[in-house]
Amino acid sequence: MIVIVDYRTGNLGSVANMFKRIGVAATITSEASDIEKADKLILPGVGAFDSGMNNLGMLGLVPILNHQALERKKPVLGICLGMQLMAKCSEEGKLAGLGWMDARAVRLAPNGHVGLRVPHMGWNTVNPTKECPLLQDMPDDSRFYFVHSYHIVCDNQEDVSSITHYGSDFASVVHKRNLYGVQFHPEKSHKFGMKILQNFAKL
Repeated sequence: MIVIVDYRTGNLGSVANMFKRIGVAATITSEASDIEKADKLILPGVGAFDSGMNNLGMLGLVPILNHQALERKKPVLGICLGMQLMAKCSEEGKLAGLGWMDARAVRLAPNGHVGLRVPHMGWNTVNPTKECPLLQDMPDDSRFYFVHSYHIVCDNQEDVSSITHYGSDFASVVHKRNLYGVQFHPEKSHKFGMKILQNFAKL
């Protein structure tokens, strides 16, 4: 069973609908008992870093998420803010992140390019830097929908699976053992996003 973690943020219904379209069972829940039973977890997210961490803490979900991700090694996919919460910290807030990855979230800096605004919003490509199960058999014309003002910087470049260019390069897919993160929104990325979620479901 794939569990979409409900911590009061994110496109929960859109993610669930995309799994329904590809014929994969997924449930939305904030119940620790359901998260305990999950085979895989989705940590979605739209909004501010501190708000996301506050919600996880308020709902009492941090211990069970740590147990599933770090001890039981269940596959976890962080989407957008969910990916950033997997890092140690963010320039956006003051709270510590989950700390699952040796990384931090920093504000986009498109280097003063004319016409490039923050947030980065719209369609863009991803350029693989290494093999990653999420990117397996992706079409050459793949593109994904982004809406974000911050991005992940990994201490270990081996954790970066793809980069995207927006004035400068940033990590758009990360992978460390059972942990995966995408800076874009697969639930808004049509057939390309469906393929990402299919690949995650097959792990």
